[in-house]
Amino acid sequence: MSGKLKSLAVAAALGVLTFLAVFFQWFSSLDLLLQDGIYQRPGTVDGNIKVVAIDEKTLEALGPFETWTREPYAQLIQTLNQGDNAPKVIALDVLLTGEKGEEDQLLVDACRNASNVVLASNLVFSTQLERDGSTAWANALHIDMVEKPFGELEDLVATGFANTVQDSRDNSVRYALLEREGYLSFAAAVVEKAQGELSLEGLSVDANGGILIDYTGTPGAYETLSLIDVLEGNIPAQAFRDSIVLVGACAAGMGDSYPVPTGHGGQMYGVEIHANVVQGLLEGRCLTQASRLYNGLVCGVLAFLLTLLISRLRLWLGGVAAAAVIAGQVGVCFWLDGQGLVVNVIALPLAMVAAFVWGVAVKYAAEALQKRKIVRAFRKYVAPQVVEEISKNHDYQLKLGGEKRHIAVLFVDIRGFTPLSEALQPEQVVEILNEYLSLVTQAIFQNGGTLDKFIGDAAMAVFNAPFDSDDYVYKAVCAARDIAAGSERIGATFMERFGKKVSYGIGVNCGDAVVGNIGSQFRMDYTAIGDTVNTAARLEANAKAGQILISQFVYERLQNRIDVTEIGEIPLKGKSKGVMVYALDRVLAPGEEPAQKKEEPALG
Repeated sequence: MSGKLKSLAVAAALGVLTFLAVFFQWFSSLDLLLQDGIYQRPGTVDGNIKVVAIDEKTLEALGPFETWTREPYAQLIQTLNQGDNAPKVIALDVLLTGEKGEEDQLLVDACRNASNVVLASNLVFSTQLERDGSTAWANALHIDMVEKPFGELEDLVATGFANTVQDSRDNSVRYALLEREGYLSFAAAVVEKAQGELSLEGLSVDANGGILIDYTGTPGAYETLSLIDVLEGNIPAQAFRDSIVLVGACAAGMGDSYPVPTGHGGQMYGVEIHANVVQGLLEGRCLTQASRLYNGLVCGVLAFLLTLLISRLRLWLGGVAAAAVIAGQVGVCFWLDGQGLVVNVIALPLAMVAAFVWGVAVKYAAEALQKRKIVRAFRKYVAPQVVEEISKNHDYQLKLGGEKRHIAVLFVDIRGFTPLSEALQPEQVVEILNEYLSLVTQAIFQNGGTLDKFIGDAAMAVFNAPFDSDDYVYKAVCAARDIAAGSERIGATFMERFGKKVSYGIGVNCGDAVVGNIGSQFRMDYTAIGDTVNTAARLEANAKAGQILISQFVYERLQNRIDVTEIGEIPLKGKSKGVMVYALDRVLAPGEEPAQKKEEPALG
């Protein structure tokens, strides 16, 4: 599959996955967290909405809530409605079902004399299978029973159900029922009492009669006054004039607190949730959940197009584009918050992250594949160390020029190769040469050397170039030893197969040389040049069949680790002075003492 088709396929797959993620709410928990942060930002609470709290201070004064009569509620209604100080609404978020005693009449009389009281009821729901013609569905909001205020209170006051709906995904309260089968909610009844009518025009009320709450306040944001302070006259009645007064539980242990989007880990009392819903209804404001189908289609198409765009950009530009899309998504969501529209926040950013990660993975996979191809091809022709460095370092460049380095140089040559090639078939000559040079190459690589070049039936290797190597002179001598050992083995094999013996001559020297790419811009070789290299080549040329010659410089570095035979000073072509030469007998094992140096006549 071509690169363009792969990009198209991946973009299409991300587009489809993004649509499915939105439609089926795959990341709903994370999305809820982000939506809460964007859409549920605290605003300015309405100062005319006040909370009268049944708090710890009140419970300490009046005793446990379960033991209360209806007298405190009657006293509160009478206190707040004194003279011209009456609030618009006095709403008790307390379920007053069943008669308790003589004090009940006090509340009945107080409500009869007031026209601004709203009391709470409770709807008891169950799940029922319902049908409409041939269509059947499970109705989880079927009303089995309505728990109402006791006695004649229902006829004297407005009532509204105070049920709280918690999100099954995290138990937070984001949704409020306003109306169900002709019954108004507590907050809706309060607004209707305050305004004389209830208008839901402009609100996104769903088929169940509910809305998404657009919270204004955080827990404790609304002005909250202790019930006992109001009853004891510590707060003047005129403080509540023309206000909406909500009375409810504000004490731990009363079982009326819930997680909310603006709670930041804390909980909000039920009466405060009603206060938020009341303010939203007064202002004609709620949130609207975008259609999952249309939201999913928009996000899916955008993910498809943006993924195609990112795949065509350079890697860093793709990262910038993905980040810009994510920032743009957040900006759009903040703008939609002003319109009250809630959309999926997380799906498109996740798609952009996936698109960028895919782009990174494809790029590095392609680079890795290309590197492997290069390494496999060039390892057969040049030093593996050079190839590895090129594959690791992006800034490594082949260029003319070199550097001065201290290196060890090894030359090896097949002795008697010319008469051997004349006596055998070409195929046999090539077979012998390949096997011998494979032995040489393996010995050099195993000892950390760089195979510089093959020169016909000869080979040149350098140690400590192009990269630093520990104990490189010793490694060069060990490579010579391994070549010698291997040559004895394959020499016997060649004698048996072809009736011809193959031997070798090796020279090893160390010293400064210029190492680098030598040649022209069109053709260059990585090699070493200088007197050190020339001397190593002369040593190899003077070596007898089966002999390893090393220079004085090599011997001085390794004299306690090798056994040698002193050859003496010999003249070398191109040098005005002779060079002290030694024949390597063996490389000593660790801890082994060298034997007394032997001597033999110098080579002429």
